[in-house]
Amino acid sequence: MGVGLGGESGLPVHAPLRRVQPKLRLRSRDLRHPLTPAEKLVWDRVGNHQLGFHIRRQHVLLGRFIADFYCACARLCIEIDGDTHTEPSQVEYDTARTACVAAQGYRVLRFTNADVKNNLPPVLEAIRQACEPPPPQPPPQLSSPPLRFGDLRP
Repeated sequence: MGVGLGGESGLPVHAPLRRVQPKLRLRSRDLRHPLTPAEKLVWDRVGNHQLGFHIRRQHVLLGRFIADFYCACARLCIEIDGDTHTEPSQVEYDTARTACVAAQGYRVLRFTNADVKNNLPPVLEAIRQACEPPPPQPPPQLSSPPLRFGDLRP
């Protein structure tokens, strides 16, 4: 449901805001402390707008998933995967979760703990670039010259 005209007043009626389930909100808050060592390395460099973007920790997406980090202006979910993410069942879950999140218009960046520990500068640069707005698109090429005033005859 989107915005529409409602009631006798004719004022816009907005869809209700999505509320995060209390259990999920508590779980999200619990995950904020303590951070894994890899998450701490990233958070120490992306927190407080250090990359020029507001990035949140342990953010609830779609009312059911908790992202390690999230940049709202870029609709970007950033995941730091530990060793358990290499197990076949976890790989399958992560793939399905990524597809579900992407289907709703979010982008997902995944890094391993080893990526973060051994290559932090390139990880941070990838995050910064993913948060950047896309460059403006050039206008489409016209197949014929544009009409000018006076070209149309009644």
